[in-house]
Amino acid sequence: MSGEAGATPAAGSDAGAGPLRIAVLDDYQHVAAGYADWSRLDGRAEVSFFHAPIPGAALAETLSGFEALVLMRERTPFPRQVLEQLPELRLVVTTGFRNFALDVAYLRERGVVVSGTEIPGGRGGGVPSTVELAWALILAVTKRVTIEDRALRRGHWQLGMPSLLGGATLGLVGLGNLGAAMLGPARAFGMEVIAWSEHLTKEHAASLGVRAVSKEALLAESDVLSIHLVLSERTSGLFGPAELAAMKPTAVLVNTSRGPIVDEEALAEALQAGSIAGAGLDVFGREPLPAGHRLTALDNVVLLPHLGYVNESGFRAMYAQAVDDVVAYLEGSPIRSLG
Repeated sequence: MSGEAGATPAAGSDAGAGPLRIAVLDDYQHVAAGYADWSRLDGRAEVSFFHAPIPGAALAETLSGFEALVLMRERTPFPRQVLEQLPELRLVVTTGFRNFALDVAYLRERGVVVSGTEIPGGRGGGVPSTVELAWALILAVTKRVTIEDRALRRGHWQLGMPSLLGGATLGLVGLGNLGAAMLGPARAFGMEVIAWSEHLTKEHAASLGVRAVSKEALLAESDVLSIHLVLSERTSGLFGPAELAAMKPTAVLVNTSRGPIVDEEALAEALQAGSIAGAGLDVFGREPLPAGHRLTALDNVVLLPHLGYVNESGFRAMYAQAVDDVVAYLEGSPIRSLG
């Protein structure tokens, strides 16, 4: 596929000999080819790596003829109407075991094999990568890192007052694996921790040394509100205009989970009006975030391009497992099946 814009070929065999034609999508950092041993597929598959996002309108034409896709989860959307235009598809591998951008139910209905991969946590017992990033955003917002950095480059000195984390209240939305991993750093900073989710019990919270509160109390008491929920129909739009209005004007919101959990327009309004002090966002309703998006014009929000799970060791593990998934499929014994 060397003639395609945005794609580079890996070792494979002649398409006429019937290799499995594989497209590896959204390889933004140009690392997929080097992070796994794709030579294990030599003679059995022809692999092409696509680095730039493919516009939705061009997906079907660009991927016509491919029989397998390797996806970095929740980057390029593959709803049913797109998948219906890819009749030769036989295998889809996605990193992780959830991919809300992929219609897994339709693929299973059609008989397409769908496999996933594990997403590694922190090395050596450390906190997961997403939790590290959540704390990076909390510190960047509360310590005015990006605001003061930009001001200093323009010749200004100390434009505002950073906030102290010691004695402040961290409100966790969700107390699963990622939410619970937020506790160690919070305690090191001397923060009080409260938590809420629809199914959180007081017993589970107490076992972690956390006070379970109502959603109303969470919004009213949190100085930092950090979201750690799975996106679903129940959680989509969970934080809208009413919830943002119920927060302290000095509070900050951090979202490293999924963009649609927060009403993006309502958040932009709140940030612009100063009804909350700031936000740190790693996820958005549309990714990549379009150039000129309203949020990019606001100084009191720190924006990152969905880096929560992006790290070398994790990507090496995920791409290696993706190759394992393809090999297992070719040998007639698919592994890590979804759906």
